[in-house]
Amino acid sequence: MRETDELDIITQIRGRVKGSQEPTGENLFLVWGYPTVIFLLLEFVALKFWKTEWCDWIWIGIPVVGTPLMIHYLGIDYERTGRRTLDQNAILQMWIFVGCVSCIGGLAMGFAGVFRQCFFTILSLLCSMGCFLTGVILRFSPKVICGTIATTLSFVPLFFQDDLWLWQLPVAAFIFIIALIIPGHMFKKYVKNYGV
Repeated sequence: MRETDELDIITQIRGRVKGSQEPTGENLFLVWGYPTVIFLLLEFVALKFWKTEWCDWIWIGIPVVGTPLMIHYLGIDYERTGRRTLDQNAILQMWIFVGCVSCIGGLAMGFAGVFRQCFFTILSLLCSMGCFLTGVILRFSPKVICGTIATTLSFVPLFFQDDLWLWQLPVAAFIFIIALIIPGHMFKKYVKNYGV
C-alpha cells in the first residue's frame, strides 16, 4: 500500500470518528457568561460615574453579543457532528426560552419602572435554574452544584434597594460567574479530557 493511500484511509476513519461524536455545546455557558458579567460590570461603572438613565440599558449588549456567538458555536457543533441529540435540543430550547423571557421581562420592567427592584434577581434566578437543569439533563454534577449555589444567591440582590440599588450589578455578576463561567470552564475541560 502506498503512503498516500494509508493517509487517505486514516483521514476517512478520523472523519467518521469525528462525525460520530455527540454534540456537546461546551462553549455555550462561556458564550453567555462572559458577556453577561462584562456588561453588568460596565453598567455598574457607567452608573457610578455618569449616573444617567441611559446607563440602565447597557445590559442590552448581553443578547447583542451573546446571540451571534451562540449561533456561531452551535453551527460549529452541528458541522462537527451533523446532528443534535434530544437532550441538546431540550437544553437549547430551554436556554432560548430563558433568553427571550429575560429580554422581554427586562424591557417590560424598564418601561414599567420596576427594573431596579427585581430584574437582576429574576435574571439570576432564571439562569441559575437553567444551569441546574442543564446539569441534571447532562448528568454533570458540577453544573448541578453551581446551579444550586447560584439559585440560592439569586435572592441576595433583593436586599440592595433604594440608595444601594447600584450594588445589585456586581452581586449579579458574581452570581453569573458561579452559574455560567465556572461550570462552563469545568464542562469544557471535561469534554476535552473525555471526548464526550
